[in-house]
Amino acid sequence: MTAGESGDPPAFFQLFADEYARKILLAADEEPRTAKSLSRICDASLTTIYRRLATLQDRGLVTVHSTIGSGGEHKQLFETTIESFRVSIDDGELELAVETRDELADNFTSLWENFRENV
Repeated sequence: MTAGESGDPPAFFQLFADEYARKILLAADEEPRTAKSLSRICDASLTTIYRRLATLQDRGLVTVHSTIGSGGEHKQLFETTIESFRVSIDDGELELAVETRDELADNFTSLWENFRENV
């Protein structure tokens, strides 16, 4: 879902109503975390965490980065992509707009490029 785009509000509300999904989003917003770390923080099984992460990734709310640990092991780090989300009612319709960090960076880059061209 991109900035300003209307999505499926009931599906997002259902997702945000889920205790584990909310905990994952908040924990992964502080810093990128492994599934094991999220499991500990959220007090949930790894299976539950991986299920929620899959749903959050499908919705574009979490991204995964692969890295190599100090012992040479491969790790996946999960990070929240949400910068903000807005719910509005317009002409009797419920709309949801989610802005991700990537979109903010793209918007800033465009603004900066326009500024430099006009100076």
